Amino acid sequence: MSRTSRTTLRRSRTALIAAGALVAAAAGSAAAVAPFATSAAAAAGCSVDYKIQNQWNGGLTASVTVKNLGDAVSGWQLQWSFAGGEKVSQGWNATVSQSGTAVTAKDAGYNAALATGSSATFGFNATGSGNSTVPATFKLNGVTCDGGTTGPTDPPDPTDPPTGPSDRVDNPYVGSKVYVNPEWSANAAAEPGGSRISDQPTGVWLDRIAAIEGANGGMGLRDHLDEALTQKGSGELVVQLVIYNLPGRDCSALASNGELGPTEIDRYKTEYIDPIAAILGDAKYAGLRIVTTVEIDSLPNLITNAGGRPTATPECDVMKANGNYQKGVGYALNKLGDAPNVYNYIDAGHHGWIGWDDNFGPTADIFKEAATTEGATVDDVHGFITNTANYGATTEDHFSIDDSVNGTSVRQSKWIDWNRYTDEQSYAQAFRDELVSVGFNSDVGMLIDTSRNGWGGADRPTGPGATTSVDTYVDGGRYDRRIHLGNWCNQAGAGLGERPQAAPAAGIDAYVWMKPPGESDGSSKEIPNPDGKGFDRMCDPTYEGNVRNGNNMSGALPDAPISGQWFSAQFQELMQNAHPAL
Repeated sequence: MSRTSRTTLRRSRTALIAAGALVAAAAGSAAAVAPFATSAAAAAGCSVDYKIQNQWNGGLTASVTVKNLGDAVSGWQLQWSFAGGEKVSQGWNATVSQSGTAVTAKDAGYNAALATGSSATFGFNATGSGNSTVPATFKLNGVTCDGGTTGPTDPPDPTDPPTGPSDRVDNPYVGSKVYVNPEWSANAAAEPGGSRISDQPTGVWLDRIAAIEGANGGMGLRDHLDEALTQKGSGELVVQLVIYNLPGRDCSALASNGELGPTEIDRYKTEYIDPIAAILGDAKYAGLRIVTTVEIDSLPNLITNAGGRPTATPECDVMKANGNYQKGVGYALNKLGDAPNVYNYIDAGHHGWIGWDDNFGPTADIFKEAATTEGATVDDVHGFITNTANYGATTEDHFSIDDSVNGTSVRQSKWIDWNRYTDEQSYAQAFRDELVSVGFNSDVGMLIDTSRNGWGGADRPTGPGATTSVDTYVDGGRYDRRIHLGNWCNQAGAGLGERPQAAPAAGIDAYVWMKPPGESDGSSKEIPNPDGKGFDRMCDPTYEGNVRNGNNMSGALPDAPISGQWFSAQFQELMQNAHPAL
């Protein structure tokens, strides 16, 4: 492709390294771990004094002072990358975490507020070779340091198209509001108690060709983008789109089958992706940050549900043989990535699907294959998203994968079943490292869909389970109350999860509500419809299961409509079981 690489667009390395390793830095003023910004028109700037106080063969101690040169901030997060294999072992006066080479230091709460001209100092110990150097680049609240300050600008005339696209930023969510879909918001607000969350941002699903122009009298893509320009005002705004219409889509789940047959790759390109790309490429929308979630569920099926696996389906074998999943994803990345304000995030399944050794590496490999076909390159991939429309807990706090009970590892429990991960965040951070190892850019970010993984309410455990056995220990302490990790349709007992927020943990660009809460996963019984959506027994509460869920009950709620339609009973239960509580 003839485009400036994402690395060039996003990085401008300038370092001022002197006696105290002073690095002057411009920075965004939004709090890093907070609800998405409500304004981005604030002066920003900072300097960083990074001092290696002591270094030996095997480790180092460093002190870091960050000074705010711009408008006051109510929270801060400093990021850098190590180049010499260092690993943080301890931090003080900040929460210091690490994913791969990427390090994040978050304020400790008591030092979160930084007035203009004020500073915060923290320190850490790390293992290393004894040859550690000062990092080349620092980012405060997601903005790369360049030694200056920036001021607020006059609000633009919303009727004037932008003069040109801006460079991609490292994390599109930092310092930005996120688009609230008026259609979902209206449905939520119409529910008793729904006004408590009707202002939350959710994904816009383009799950069939007709959705581009507006299906069944609803808003089309241009309608949403025009509304986004209004919501944007003078600040930054992210619009979240779900690209979801591959040929033979989601070959192992009938409820989410699509309108295109297994061989209709040309229709996918010309009738679906090309029109979307043309709209996103309109100069009118160049000032928006457009996040695309690219084709949920399909690619991992080629690893877990095809090719002789016990869970294989004939439909997935067909898609594995014809290669149209890889071709479709590659084409989408290529065309959508032509617009420099588009941020492509590939769907990466979830820990209860890809977290086993047999699936982990091969899935990363097939993502690399898809991202380098049909003219796409890894520079077209800004990141990955996990747990889309699923229910896995963001973190499980009452047990870890390294725990054992009476000499038996928790990996041997029925719930974990030899998986390497207990929750979505640990999986997302580890999978990010795996993706980098197979050739994706080292600064890829991860999103986690927390729309329905709160698992609050009266049944939420407050501590570990009994140590009678490894199963009582895990089952008694786990937040995720599903019968089996393989259950995915309209799960009973689920609740709203963490509210959407930017940069909540190392390597995580944002928690998002990509699946709009209250929209069904699939119908409880067969319902004729013109959209090609079939009836999957996993959505039937009386179904006793199959090999993919260990032949357990489905755990689905009754009386559900077809996927994507409003499901009031589920919405009410999600609010009732929200964690954090509403």
